[in-house]
Amino acid sequence: MDKKIEKTIYASRWLMFPVYFGLSLGFVLLTLKFFQQAVSIIPEVFMMSESGLVLVVLSLIDIALVGGLLVMVMFSGYENFISRMDVNDNKERLSWMGTMDVNSIKNKVSSSIVAISSVHLLRLFMEAEKVLDDKIMWCVVIHLTFVISAFGMSYIDKMYKKNIKNIYIIK
Repeated sequence: MDKKIEKTIYASRWLMFPVYFGLSLGFVLLTLKFFQQAVSIIPEVFMMSESGLVLVVLSLIDIALVGGLLVMVMFSGYENFISRMDVNDNKERLSWMGTMDVNSIKNKVSSSIVAISSVHLLRLFMEAEKVLDDKIMWCVVIHLTFVISAFGMSYIDKMYKKNIKNIYIIK
């Protein structure tokens, strides 16, 4: 009976597959949005101000950062929770695949969130004359919260790894 329960619980990890597949569909939609923005700006590029162009480029960077975050979560999550990916050609296999544990993923995600928030904040500052001071203040507060959270998670992970290393040295 225990073996059947364990096999069922172990097999249930495949219930995460639709989630990761859904993220890949989200990535496709994000890619379409990226190219929609990139192509739509072409006819207007010579009539835009420099700051207007910078804002568009920052939007594209924002999309690229979110896309990278999606890829990282999809690949690492799939490999950590479902199954190792079979990439036959070692040249094609990304160097970080199979090396990220859950704590590494959390740290990368929090770092990506800080980067995305930074780009958003920069865009907001570039349009500061059109934005209410209260909104800018709250965006800065939220950004600082992301930064502090990322540092906190990184510090906790570092302490955890240090303690694990000490436990193995003592044994």
